[in-house]
Amino acid sequence: MIGIERGRRRSWRSARIVFPATVALAVLAGCGAGSSGSGSSGGHPAATARSTAASTAARPATATSGALPTPAAQQTAVARFAGLAKPIFCGGRHGKLVALTFDDGPGPYTHYALSELGKAGQRATFFLVGKSVARFPQLPPRERSLAAIGEHTMTHPDLPTLAFAEAKAEIAGGRRVALDAAGTPVDLFRPPYGAHDDAIDAYVGGQGMAEILWDVDSTDSRVSPPADYREISATVRRNVRPGSIVLMHENRGQTIRALRGILPVLKRRGLRSVTVPELLAADPPTAAQLKAGRAGCGPVQPGTTSGG
Repeated sequence: MIGIERGRRRSWRSARIVFPATVALAVLAGCGAGSSGSGSSGGHPAATARSTAASTAARPATATSGALPTPAAQQTAVARFAGLAKPIFCGGRHGKLVALTFDDGPGPYTHYALSELGKAGQRATFFLVGKSVARFPQLPPRERSLAAIGEHTMTHPDLPTLAFAEAKAEIAGGRRVALDAAGTPVDLFRPPYGAHDDAIDAYVGGQGMAEILWDVDSTDSRVSPPADYREISATVRRNVRPGSIVLMHENRGQTIRALRGILPVLKRRGLRSVTVPELLAADPPTAAQLKAGRAGCGPVQPGTTSGG
């Protein structure tokens, strides 16, 4: 999917891989993790988040239908997972919630995506690219009304191919632009192409952001052969299940057409699309899921498209 020749890796990557592995192993073993590289853990909010994240992640919440978790509960959940510095691929599979997510915006199709979501009474998460926000500055506040806002870097590069200072600047710049356009919070991050490494994971977590990937790829960004709206819709309908985080893109007309087939099927199956913070607070992934990465979400189901 990435389609970019990564070539030679910079030496900073191998020099920075110890932190996230150490934190993850400590937390997943049930031990409180210390502060990430500065200060002591005693009484520090980030340290408290790291020390409690594993037990919280392993304990699914019951609020998977009806009233959703409060904004305060959502922010607490995001902070806990940010403290782990581990990518999140899906929720806990214990309820009826899914998270539709849209990358690369805002753009000329954003208002169509918002219209479809609004008519269906569903919510989502938009991961914004800084250079796109500069072109459509009026759209992030509208997205905020139906969605959580995350960032997707400033210019959408393949981060592991950059020098570490450049990668940090891309992440920090994208977040700053998203904050200026949409307001707080912007505490979710998705790396372009899903490309990340331990150093990026550690930096993102250290900035208080949860790194969000996906377990269902709608294929709407596939180049060869490109997927039309029927295939995009069928792929999502075939693979979505409770706890799924679905990758889509708000800057493609085919995706908007696919939404018209996806959203009614979610309703018929009793599934509800929520924001990523709502999913993390109501049905968080378990410690075992986080440790396993993408494999912790289970295999992609072949299934059929007869569900709608």
